[in-house]
Amino acid sequence: MASAAISGKDFRTLGLSLAFCIAAAVAHMVAGPVVAFAVSAAALSLLAVVVGHATEHLGSKMSAGATGVIQSALGNLPELMVCIFSLRAGLVDVVKGALVGSILANSVLVLGLALVFGGRKNGVLKFASEPVRMIAVLMLLACTALAIPTLAHVLHTPAEPHESTLSLVCGIVLIALFGGSLPFFIRGEEIVPEEAHEPEQAHPSWPMAFTVGVLFAAGIGAAFVSEWFVDALQPATKALGLSEAFTGLVVVAIAGNAIEQLVGIQLAIKNKGDYAMSVILNSSLQIALLLVPILVMASFFIGPAPMTLVLPPMLLVSLILAALIPAFVIFDGEGIWLEGAALVGLYILIAAAFWWG
Repeated sequence: MASAAISGKDFRTLGLSLAFCIAAAVAHMVAGPVVAFAVSAAALSLLAVVVGHATEHLGSKMSAGATGVIQSALGNLPELMVCIFSLRAGLVDVVKGALVGSILANSVLVLGLALVFGGRKNGVLKFASEPVRMIAVLMLLACTALAIPTLAHVLHTPAEPHESTLSLVCGIVLIALFGGSLPFFIRGEEIVPEEAHEPEQAHPSWPMAFTVGVLFAAGIGAAFVSEWFVDALQPATKALGLSEAFTGLVVVAIAGNAIEQLVGIQLAIKNKGDYAMSVILNSSLQIALLLVPILVMASFFIGPAPMTLVLPPMLLVSLILAALIPAFVIFDGEGIWLEGAALVGLYILIAAAFWWG
């Protein structure tokens, strides 16, 4: 069993995160919107890193399956906060773009980069095909459920006047699907083989009280920084000439959780394909199955109006591509750098299509 210890690197990471949170508070009060926006985005990214580290250390006290669920949920905490404050400010389009953008960032961009760097260093990156197929199937089902309200709207079906109710029903179904998948992750049927965790067990783990305290402090910090981030969002994007669609799809999505997912790229470079795929793909799956339904339900109580799952056509196509194309890449249980390069190219093309709105 790993000993309880806090390294100097841990303290530096925590100190840097605290420094950027303080800087974000100061920028919110005295700086211009562009500076406040940039500093808040950096603080959110560092908070995501801190939450990721804390949940990794929490994993030494729990099973690998339970840790995976908690890590994915807490890793999306900064983005959840940003989306809640954006809903309260009436920035529904930004929230929709951020949710689809987060799925794109993980399932397309980060997966692509992992295959590029892992494939270039190790040749063919191999991983167990059964777990990733299960994740891919659940992701396709989730994206299909998210597409139903948009299709009802575009096709002018009798459900069109009831878009809010239909979106709520889709959210309930997705949460039920998430609940049904929990036993698979928490019991012995784990996504990540036990041997993938063995190297991590050699490192000292944080004391439990310290780990819980860090998670609690990071949650509070994420709440404050998210509010400052959203306050600066509209004036900063106007000053920079960015559209709301591009801001939500790329900027907010990456600031919320992409840096935390860099661990997936590092694992691919180390040729730990099973663990890398789990870290990268599970985050997107939890966004689709849990984060989206929570925000749909929350929108009935905060913000000017409920958020529906009716998406602009281009955003819907991007969501479907984010579920479909990665499924083709990973279904055979291996990937090469060229497939990763194709995924990165796809992400750039989609992001470019939203540059003008």
